[in-house]
Amino acid sequence: MGSDWQELPLEDCMEALIDYRGKTPKKTTSGIPLITAKIIKKGRIQPVSEFISENDYNNWMRRGIPNEGDVVLTTEAPLGEVAQLDGRKIALAQRVITLRGKKDLLDNCFLKYLIISEYVQHQLDGRGTGTTVKGIKQSELRKVLLKFPQLPEQKAIAHTLGSLDDKIELNRQMNETLEAMAQALFKSWFVDFDPVIDNALAAGNPIPEVFAERAKQRPFDKLKASETASSLKTEAGCNDTISVHPEPVEGFPDAFEYTEEMGWIPEGWEVSNAGTEYNTVGGATPSTKNTDFWEDGDISWTTPKDLSGNQSKILLNTDRKITEIGLSKISSGLLPVDTVLMSSRAPVGYLALAKVPVAINQGYIALKCEKVLTPEFAIQWADSIMDEIKQRAGGTTFAEISKKNFREIPVFVPDQIIINKYSENVKDLYNQITSRIENIETLSKLRDTLLPKLLSGELRIPDAEKLMAEA
Repeated sequence: MGSDWQELPLEDCMEALIDYRGKTPKKTTSGIPLITAKIIKKGRIQPVSEFISENDYNNWMRRGIPNEGDVVLTTEAPLGEVAQLDGRKIALAQRVITLRGKKDLLDNCFLKYLIISEYVQHQLDGRGTGTTVKGIKQSELRKVLLKFPQLPEQKAIAHTLGSLDDKIELNRQMNETLEAMAQALFKSWFVDFDPVIDNALAAGNPIPEVFAERAKQRPFDKLKASETASSLKTEAGCNDTISVHPEPVEGFPDAFEYTEEMGWIPEGWEVSNAGTEYNTVGGATPSTKNTDFWEDGDISWTTPKDLSGNQSKILLNTDRKITEIGLSKISSGLLPVDTVLMSSRAPVGYLALAKVPVAINQGYIALKCEKVLTPEFAIQWADSIMDEIKQRAGGTTFAEISKKNFREIPVFVPDQIIINKYSENVKDLYNQITSRIENIETLSKLRDTLLPKLLSGELRIPDAEKLMAEA
């Protein structure tokens, strides 16, 4: 560590420390985003799901207004998660403290990485109290020691680490866009039935009332078609009716039919159920006390926790690995690549496409797609009917959907040509997502390697930049 590094208690480094513990705001479904402890994870703020009213904001935020660039720290459940605020107007919930370094002493961007460091995290843990849930009092937080260099070097370190985080975030955002594209195509083809509506309009077939509003939004122009037909009739010198319509969408029918199980669906599509179309299996947890099942294991074994916060619906890595002996204790065995995973309890509804062979615990229903319906279709289908899946879940302590109840869910089966066409489009999107996740993991490992060395003074900026260039 350089001689110009100094060590001070956190309270001596802060321009502001805003603490909203001990109060509970009145929450709404829209309004000003509420930053809660549960959405501050892995150095960033996850999508916001809770809000407070604009009318309540000034009354609630009496203890201080956060600024862009301020650092937020969770003080309990969990303790020690950190992120930096962007320019949004936000409100703070309980168990979240805002930190703002003194301008002439401590850079906020550097402060974020400093709190992430093992040196500070160890102090937070040591000063925390509680058995079931560990938390830290403000009086103890103020005593946490911070080690840091002069401002120019702080900013250089923060810039180096921040550039890696920016690349990671860009990859995440691109993956969200790619996933949204896969969802949008599924919704258009298999929820709104846009190609069938277009074909029905072109053929002059009736549109069921449930799709009437959607049909009005389609680009098919009846007036233009009529005018073109009239022109062609004149040129042909006849009075016969001539139908002029856009080219039909290949593979999709041009009419709807009513079914008891699913209401109106495209004509000719078969009605089946999840148990018939998918091979659905569950998993297990080999005894964690038996080291033969876990020690030095190299086989991916997943729990729904691996999917928590996963926006990209791809599983590449698992937190735990098992041995061959451990795998033998799971009746479903090692599931192949492109198995669709759905958490079936605590909570119901996490989804992922396994891109590595994987074994699962009892918190999953896995879909092996061995018939007409493909993995790319299956995962979007499950996402599109998640409300129904959750409604079929039972349980008293926590919700859980059984394999029996899941297998009874109706599903329509389009023509193989349509399924293949959808999968060809979406498989490419998921390949791109997978590649970006691999890139994120590479960048994350590099950042996690550089962070402790830069924040301890072991590694200087020129050496870090050299390692980044090599990577």
